[in-house]
Amino acid sequence: MNPSPSRSGSGRRPDVIVRGAGIVGQTLALLLARDRLKVALVKPPRATPGTPDVRAYAINSDARALLQSVRAWPGDGGLNPGHDAELTPSVTPVTAMEVHGDHGGTLHFSAAQQGTEALTWIVDVPALEQRLAHAVHFQAGIELLEEAPAQAPLTVICEGRRSQTRQELGIDYDTRPYPHKALAARLDCEQPHGGVARQWFSQGEIMALLPLGGAQGNSVALVWSLETAQADRWLNEPPQALATAVQERCGHALGAMTLQGPAQAWPLELARARRWIAATDRGGVALAGDAAHAMHPLAGQGLNVGLGDVGELARVLHEREYWRSVGDLKLLRRYERARQADVQSMGWLTDTLFGLFQPGDSRLQTLRNWGMSGVDRLGPLKHWLVRQAMGRASANP
Repeated sequence: MNPSPSRSGSGRRPDVIVRGAGIVGQTLALLLARDRLKVALVKPPRATPGTPDVRAYAINSDARALLQSVRAWPGDGGLNPGHDAELTPSVTPVTAMEVHGDHGGTLHFSAAQQGTEALTWIVDVPALEQRLAHAVHFQAGIELLEEAPAQAPLTVICEGRRSQTRQELGIDYDTRPYPHKALAARLDCEQPHGGVARQWFSQGEIMALLPLGGAQGNSVALVWSLETAQADRWLNEPPQALATAVQERCGHALGAMTLQGPAQAWPLELARARRWIAATDRGGVALAGDAAHAMHPLAGQGLNVGLGDVGELARVLHEREYWRSVGDLKLLRRYERARQADVQSMGWLTDTLFGLFQPGDSRLQTLRNWGMSGVDRLGPLKHWLVRQAMGRASANP
Protein backbone atom coordinates (compact mmCIF):
# COMPACT_ATOMS: atom_id res chain seq x y z
CA MET A 1 0.00 0.00 0.00
CA ASN A 2 1.31 3.44 -0.94
CA PRO A 3 -1.21 5.98 0.37
CA SER A 4 -1.19 9.42 -1.19
CA PRO A 5 -0.30 12.38 1.03
CA SER A 6 -3.80 13.75 1.42
CA ARG A 7 -4.96 12.70 4.88
CA SER A 8 -6.38 15.53 6.97
CA GLY A 9 -5.50 16.00 10.60
CA SER A 10 -7.46 16.99 13.67
CA GLY A 11 -6.76 20.71 13.25
CA ARG A 12 -4.28 20.78 16.14
CA ARG A 13 -0.96 22.38 15.33
CA PRO A 14 1.77 19.76 14.88
CA ASP A 15 4.32 19.27 17.63
CA VAL A 16 6.95 18.16 15.12
CA ILE A 17 7.37 18.64 11.39
CA VAL A 18 9.41 15.89 9.73
CA ARG A 19 10.65 17.07 6.34
CA GLY A 20 11.44 14.05 4.20
CA ALA A 21 9.44 10.82 4.07
CA GLY A 22 12.16 8.32 3.29
CA ILE A 23 13.06 5.42 5.55
CA VAL A 24 14.63 7.64 8.23
CA GLY A 25 11.86 10.25 8.18
CA GLN A 26 9.02 7.74 8.33
CA THR A 27 10.69 5.83 11.17
CA LEU A 28 11.08 9.03 13.17
CA ALA A 29 7.44 9.98 12.56
CA LEU A 30 6.30 6.59 13.85
CA LEU A 31 8.51 6.82 16.94
CA LEU A 32 7.23 10.27 17.84
CA ALA A 33 3.57 9.45 17.17
CA ARG A 34 3.94 6.47 19.48
CA ASP A 35 4.77 9.04 22.17
CA ARG A 36 1.52 10.85 21.35
CA LEU A 37 3.20 13.76 19.61
CA LYS A 38 1.35 15.12 16.60
CA VAL A 39 3.60 14.80 13.56
CA ALA A 40 3.35 16.48 10.15
CA LEU A 41 5.27 14.23 7.75
CA VAL A 42 6.14 16.18 4.61
CA LYS A 43 6.35 14.05 1.50
CA PRO A 44 6.91 16.03 -1.72
CA PRO A 45 4.90 15.03 -4.79
CA ARG A 46 6.22 11.83 -6.29
CA ALA A 47 8.41 12.22 -9.33
CA THR A 48 7.78 10.31 -12.53
CA PRO A 49 8.43 6.61 -11.83
CA GLY A 50 11.81 5.45 -13.07
CA THR A 51 13.60 2.12 -13.13
CA PRO A 52 12.97 -0.35 -10.26
CA ASP A 53 14.98 0.31 -7.10
CA VAL A 54 17.86 -2.18 -6.89
CA ARG A 55 19.16 -1.13 -3.48
CA ALA A 56 19.38 -3.42 -0.48
CA TYR A 57 20.48 -2.44 3.01
CA ALA A 58 22.41 -4.34 5.66
CA ILE A 59 20.42 -3.79 8.87
CA ASN A 60 22.15 -4.42 12.19
CA SER A 61 20.48 -5.64 15.37
CA ASP A 62 19.88 -2.17 16.84
CA ALA A 63 18.23 -0.87 13.66
CA ARG A 64 16.20 -4.05 13.32
CA ALA A 65 14.90 -3.70 16.88
CA LEU A 66 13.97 -0.08 16.17
CA LEU A 67 11.99 -1.04 13.06
CA GLN A 68 10.31 -3.88 14.93
CA SER A 69 9.26 -1.46 17.67
CA VAL A 70 7.21 0.55 15.14
CA ARG A 71 5.91 -2.59 13.38
CA ALA A 72 7.79 -1.86 10.18
CA TRP A 73 10.17 -4.83 9.99
CA PRO A 74 9.49 -6.65 6.68
CA GLY A 75 10.25 -10.05 8.21
CA ASP A 76 7.42 -9.95 10.74
CA GLY A 77 4.36 -10.26 8.52
CA GLY A 78 2.89 -7.37 10.54
CA LEU A 79 1.62 -9.68 13.29
CA ASN A 80 4.19 -9.83 16.03
CA PRO A 81 6.96 -7.22 16.04
CA GLY A 82 8.93 -9.11 18.66
CA HIS A 83 9.60 -12.26 16.65
CA ASP A 84 10.59 -13.41 13.17
CA ALA A 85 8.45 -16.53 12.96
CA GLU A 86 9.25 -16.95 9.30
CA LEU A 87 11.51 -14.64 7.35
CA THR A 88 10.05 -13.58 4.05
CA PRO A 89 12.17 -13.35 0.89
CA SER A 90 12.41 -9.59 1.44
CA VAL A 91 14.66 -10.23 4.47
CA THR A 92 17.74 -12.44 4.31
CA PRO A 93 19.74 -13.29 7.44
CA VAL A 94 23.51 -13.11 6.99
CA THR A 95 24.98 -16.09 8.80
CA ALA A 96 28.57 -15.53 7.63
CA MET A 97 30.78 -12.86 6.08
CA GLU A 98 33.86 -13.21 3.91
CA VAL A 99 36.18 -10.26 3.30
CA HIS A 100 38.99 -10.70 0.76
CA GLY A 101 41.99 -8.41 0.33
CA ASP A 102 43.87 -7.81 -2.88
CA HIS A 103 46.83 -10.07 -2.10
CA GLY A 104 45.56 -13.03 -0.14
CA GLY A 105 44.39 -11.33 3.06
CA THR A 106 41.08 -12.68 4.33
CA LEU A 107 38.64 -12.25 7.18
CA HIS A 108 35.85 -14.69 8.05
CA PHE A 109 32.98 -14.04 10.47
CA SER A 110 30.12 -16.33 11.38
CA ALA A 111 26.94 -15.98 13.40
CA ALA A 112 27.63 -19.31 15.09
CA GLN A 113 30.93 -17.97 16.48
CA GLN A 114 29.06 -14.99 17.91
CA GLY A 115 26.28 -17.11 19.38
CA THR A 116 23.58 -15.29 17.42
CA GLU A 117 21.07 -16.12 14.70
CA ALA A 118 22.53 -13.64 12.20
CA LEU A 119 25.37 -11.14 11.88
CA THR A 120 23.09 -8.74 10.05
CA TRP A 121 20.01 -8.83 7.82
CA ILE A 122 19.87 -7.80 4.15
CA VAL A 123 16.59 -6.01 3.51
CA ASP A 124 15.03 -5.25 0.15
CA VAL A 125 14.53 -1.46 0.06
CA PRO A 126 11.14 -1.40 -1.73
CA ALA A 127 9.74 -3.93 0.78
CA LEU A 128 10.94 -1.87 3.73
CA GLU A 129 9.53 1.33 2.26
CA GLN A 130 6.18 -0.38 1.71
CA ARG A 131 6.02 -1.60 5.31
CA LEU A 132 6.84 1.87 6.62
CA ALA A 133 4.21 3.50 4.40
CA HIS A 134 1.65 0.98 5.65
CA ALA A 135 2.54 1.69 9.29
CA VAL A 136 2.37 5.47 8.72
CA HIS A 137 -1.01 5.15 7.03
CA PHE A 138 -2.52 3.47 10.09
CA GLN A 139 -0.86 5.72 12.69
CA ALA A 140 -3.43 8.30 13.77
CA GLY A 141 -0.84 10.75 15.10
CA ILE A 142 0.76 11.35 11.69
CA GLU A 143 -0.53 13.76 9.08
CA LEU A 144 0.96 13.18 5.62
CA LEU A 145 1.40 16.42 3.68
CA GLU A 146 2.92 17.66 0.45
CA GLU A 147 3.80 21.07 1.92
CA ALA A 148 5.11 21.85 5.38
CA PRO A 149 2.98 23.80 7.85
CA ALA A 150 4.11 27.34 8.63
CA GLN A 151 5.66 26.41 11.96
CA ALA A 152 5.96 23.91 14.79
CA PRO A 153 7.98 23.73 18.00
CA LEU A 154 10.41 21.37 16.22
CA THR A 155 11.29 20.64 12.60
CA VAL A 156 13.48 17.62 11.80
CA ILE A 157 15.18 17.62 8.40
CA CYS A 158 15.44 14.13 6.87
CA GLU A 159 15.60 15.19 3.23
CA GLY A 160 18.90 13.52 2.33
CA ARG A 161 22.26 14.88 1.26
CA ARG A 162 20.87 17.56 -1.05
CA SER A 163 18.42 18.98 1.49
CA GLN A 164 16.91 22.23 0.28
CA THR A 165 15.64 23.11 3.76
CA ARG A 166 19.11 22.73 5.28
CA GLN A 167 20.49 24.98 2.58
CA GLU A 168 17.78 27.61 3.17
CA LEU A 169 18.67 27.66 6.87
CA GLY A 170 22.31 28.32 6.02
CA ILE A 171 23.63 25.21 7.75
CA ASP A 172 27.01 24.35 6.23
CA TYR A 173 27.43 20.83 4.88
CA ASP A 174 31.08 19.97 4.31
CA THR A 175 31.47 17.52 1.43
CA ARG A 176 34.51 15.68 0.09
CA PRO A 177 33.67 13.65 -3.02
CA TYR A 178 35.34 10.32 -3.58
CA PRO A 179 36.70 9.57 -7.07
CA HIS A 180 34.27 6.63 -7.13
CA LYS A 181 30.64 5.89 -7.82
CA ALA A 182 28.63 3.04 -6.33
CA LEU A 183 27.37 0.72 -9.07
CA ALA A 184 24.36 -1.32 -7.91
CA ALA A 185 22.46 -4.16 -9.53
CA ARG A 186 20.61 -7.41 -8.78
CA LEU A 187 22.02 -10.67 -10.10
CA ASP A 188 20.79 -14.25 -10.30
CA CYS A 189 23.51 -16.77 -9.50
CA GLU A 190 24.07 -20.34 -10.59
CA GLN A 191 24.82 -21.37 -6.99
CA PRO A 192 22.91 -20.46 -3.80
CA HIS A 193 24.54 -17.78 -1.66
CA GLY A 194 24.21 -19.79 1.56
CA GLY A 195 23.44 -16.69 3.61
CA VAL A 196 27.00 -15.41 3.14
CA ALA A 197 27.82 -11.75 2.48
CA ARG A 198 30.99 -11.45 0.42
CA GLN A 199 33.30 -8.48 -0.14
CA TRP A 200 36.46 -7.96 -2.18
CA PHE A 201 39.04 -5.16 -1.94
CA SER A 202 40.99 -5.31 -5.20
CA GLN A 203 42.71 -2.91 -7.61
CA GLY A 204 41.46 0.06 -5.62
CA GLU A 205 37.85 -1.11 -6.00
CA ILE A 206 35.47 -2.50 -3.39
CA MET A 207 32.86 -5.04 -4.44
CA ALA A 208 30.16 -6.51 -2.19
CA LEU A 209 27.64 -9.25 -2.96
CA LEU A 210 24.78 -9.22 -0.46
CA PRO A 211 22.51 -12.29 -0.23
CA LEU A 212 18.87 -11.86 -1.26
CA GLY A 213 15.75 -13.98 -1.49
CA GLY A 214 15.86 -15.61 1.94
CA ALA A 215 18.21 -18.14 3.47
CA GLN A 216 17.95 -20.50 0.50
CA GLY A 217 18.09 -17.84 -2.21
CA ASN A 218 20.44 -17.63 -5.15
CA SER A 219 20.23 -13.91 -5.98
CA VAL A 220 22.49 -11.13 -4.71
CA ALA A 221 22.62 -7.36 -4.55
CA LEU A 222 25.80 -5.93 -6.06
CA VAL A 223 27.38 -2.80 -4.59
CA TRP A 224 30.58 -2.02 -6.49
CA SER A 225 32.67 1.05 -5.63
CA LEU A 226 34.80 1.92 -8.65
CA GLU A 227 36.15 4.91 -10.50
CA THR A 228 33.47 7.27 -11.74
CA ALA A 229 34.33 7.00 -15.44
CA GLN A 230 34.42 3.21 -15.29
CA ALA A 231 31.07 3.05 -13.48
CA ASP A 232 29.52 5.25 -16.17
CA ARG A 233 30.93 2.98 -18.88
CA TRP A 234 29.42 -0.10 -17.27
CA LEU A 235 26.00 1.54 -17.31
CA ASN A 236 26.22 1.66 -21.09
CA GLU A 237 27.56 -1.88 -21.58
CA PRO A 238 25.36 -4.88 -22.45
CA PRO A 239 23.92 -6.45 -19.25
CA GLN A 240 25.72 -9.74 -19.66
CA ALA A 241 29.07 -8.00 -20.02
CA LEU A 242 28.63 -6.50 -16.56
CA ALA A 243 27.46 -9.83 -15.11
CA THR A 244 30.50 -11.59 -16.58
CA ALA A 245 32.84 -8.95 -15.17
CA VAL A 246 31.33 -9.36 -11.69
CA GLN A 247 31.62 -13.14 -11.71
CA GLU A 248 35.25 -12.87 -12.82
CA ARG A 249 36.12 -10.25 -10.18
CA CYS A 250 34.66 -12.45 -7.43
CA GLY A 251 36.50 -15.54 -8.65
CA HIS A 252 33.30 -17.32 -9.77
CA ALA A 253 32.35 -17.68 -6.10
CA LEU A 254 28.67 -18.21 -7.03
CA GLY A 255 29.05 -19.63 -10.53
CA ALA A 256 27.54 -18.02 -13.61
CA MET A 257 25.57 -14.78 -13.11
CA THR A 258 22.89 -12.89 -15.00
CA LEU A 259 21.54 -9.40 -14.37
CA GLN A 260 17.91 -9.12 -13.27
CA GLY A 261 17.56 -5.63 -14.74
CA PRO A 262 19.43 -2.37 -15.42
CA ALA A 263 22.26 -1.34 -13.13
CA GLN A 264 22.22 2.02 -11.34
CA ALA A 265 25.01 4.25 -10.05
CA TRP A 266 25.41 7.26 -7.78
CA PRO A 267 28.37 9.39 -6.61
CA LEU A 268 30.05 8.69 -3.28
CA GLU A 269 31.19 11.27 -0.75
CA LEU A 270 32.21 11.87 2.83
CA ALA A 271 30.04 14.65 4.24
CA ARG A 272 28.96 16.13 7.54
CA ALA A 273 26.88 19.09 8.64
CA ARG A 274 28.79 21.50 10.87
CA ARG A 275 25.72 21.91 13.05
CA TRP A 276 22.98 19.36 13.63
CA ILE A 277 20.62 21.72 15.45
CA ALA A 278 19.48 25.33 15.17
CA ALA A 279 17.02 27.79 16.67
CA THR A 280 14.82 29.76 14.28
CA ASP A 281 11.91 32.15 14.65
CA ARG A 282 9.67 29.23 13.60
CA GLY A 283 10.97 26.79 16.21
CA GLY A 284 13.86 24.43 16.82
CA VAL A 285 15.53 22.47 14.01
CA ALA A 286 17.42 19.18 14.02
CA LEU A 287 19.08 17.20 11.23
CA ALA A 288 19.02 13.41 10.90
CA GLY A 289 20.20 10.78 8.43
CA ASP A 290 21.92 11.82 5.22
CA ALA A 291 20.89 15.44 5.80
CA ALA A 292 23.41 15.38 8.68
CA HIS A 293 26.09 13.05 7.32
CA ALA A 294 27.15 10.74 4.50
CA MET A 295 29.89 8.12 4.29
CA HIS A 296 31.29 5.44 2.00
CA PRO A 297 29.05 2.35 1.93
CA LEU A 298 31.90 -0.15 2.27
CA ALA A 299 30.94 -0.98 5.88
CA GLY A 300 27.22 -1.11 5.11
CA GLN A 301 26.42 1.26 7.99
CA GLY A 302 24.81 4.28 6.29
CA LEU A 303 21.16 3.48 7.06
CA ASN A 304 22.04 1.99 10.44
CA VAL A 305 23.65 5.29 11.41
CA GLY A 306 20.63 7.24 10.17
CA LEU A 307 18.24 5.05 12.15
CA GLY A 308 20.53 5.49 15.13
CA ASP A 309 20.00 9.25 14.78
CA VAL A 310 16.22 9.08 14.93
CA GLY A 311 16.26 6.47 17.68
CA GLU A 312 18.38 8.78 19.82
CA LEU A 313 16.33 11.87 18.99
CA ALA A 314 13.11 10.06 19.90
CA ARG A 315 14.69 8.93 23.18
CA VAL A 316 15.82 12.47 24.06
CA LEU A 317 12.35 13.87 23.35
CA HIS A 318 10.67 11.08 25.33
CA GLU A 319 12.87 11.71 28.40
CA ARG A 320 12.62 15.52 28.35
CA GLU A 321 11.47 17.44 31.41
CA TYR A 322 7.70 17.93 31.41
CA TRP A 323 8.07 21.71 31.15
CA ARG A 324 10.56 21.68 28.26
CA SER A 325 9.38 22.17 24.66
CA VAL A 326 10.39 19.57 22.06
CA GLY A 327 12.16 22.40 20.21
CA ASP A 328 14.19 23.62 23.19
CA LEU A 329 17.76 24.15 22.02
CA LYS A 330 19.30 22.80 25.24
CA LEU A 331 17.28 19.63 24.76
CA LEU A 332 18.36 19.27 21.14
CA ARG A 333 22.00 19.69 22.15
CA ARG A 334 21.69 16.41 24.08
CA TYR A 335 20.82 14.70 20.81
CA GLU A 336 23.62 16.44 18.91
CA ARG A 337 26.25 15.51 21.49
CA ALA A 338 25.07 11.91 21.68
CA ARG A 339 25.29 11.32 17.93
CA GLN A 340 28.10 13.45 16.54
CA ALA A 341 30.99 11.49 18.06
CA ASP A 342 29.67 8.10 16.91
CA VAL A 343 28.96 9.34 13.41
CA GLN A 344 32.35 11.01 13.13
CA SER A 345 34.06 7.78 14.22
CA MET A 346 32.20 5.71 11.63
CA GLY A 347 32.94 8.26 8.90
CA TRP A 348 36.62 8.23 9.84
CA LEU A 349 36.70 4.42 9.80
CA THR A 350 35.13 4.07 6.35
CA ASP A 351 37.30 6.85 4.94
CA THR A 352 40.47 5.24 6.33
CA LEU A 353 39.56 1.84 4.92
CA PHE A 354 38.81 3.37 1.53
CA GLY A 355 42.22 5.08 1.48
CA LEU A 356 44.04 2.02 2.79
CA PHE A 357 42.98 -0.14 -0.14
CA GLN A 358 43.65 2.35 -2.91
CA PRO A 359 46.48 1.50 -5.35
CA GLY A 360 49.87 2.62 -4.12
CA ASP A 361 52.94 1.39 -2.29
CA SER A 362 53.32 -2.41 -2.57
CA ARG A 363 54.68 -2.47 0.99
CA LEU A 364 51.38 -1.02 2.22
CA GLN A 365 49.53 -3.66 0.21
CA THR A 366 51.49 -6.41 1.97
CA LEU A 367 50.97 -4.82 5.38
CA ARG A 368 47.21 -4.36 5.03
CA ASN A 369 46.66 -7.94 3.86
CA TRP A 370 48.90 -9.27 6.62
CA GLY A 371 46.81 -7.23 9.04
CA MET A 372 43.56 -8.72 7.71
CA SER A 373 44.81 -12.26 8.14
CA GLY A 374 46.24 -11.39 11.57
CA VAL A 375 42.90 -10.07 12.81
CA ASP A 376 41.25 -13.24 11.51
CA ARG A 377 43.45 -15.24 13.89
CA LEU A 378 42.98 -12.96 16.92
CA GLY A 379 39.77 -14.16 18.56
CA PRO A 380 39.03 -11.32 21.06
CA LEU A 381 39.76 -8.50 18.58
CA LYS A 382 37.84 -10.21 15.80
CA HIS A 383 34.91 -10.77 18.18
CA TRP A 384 34.89 -7.09 19.19
CA LEU A 385 35.01 -5.89 15.56
CA VAL A 386 32.06 -8.00 14.49
CA ARG A 387 30.04 -6.89 17.53
CA GLN A 388 30.48 -3.28 16.41
CA ALA A 389 29.27 -4.14 12.90
CA MET A 390 26.27 -5.93 14.40
CA GLY A 391 25.26 -2.78 16.28
CA ARG A 392 26.19 -4.04 19.71
CA ALA A 393 28.47 -1.18 20.62
CA SER A 394 28.33 -1.94 24.32
CA ALA A 395 30.56 -4.98 23.87
CA ASN A 396 33.95 -4.39 25.53
CA PRO A 397 37.10 -4.71 23.40
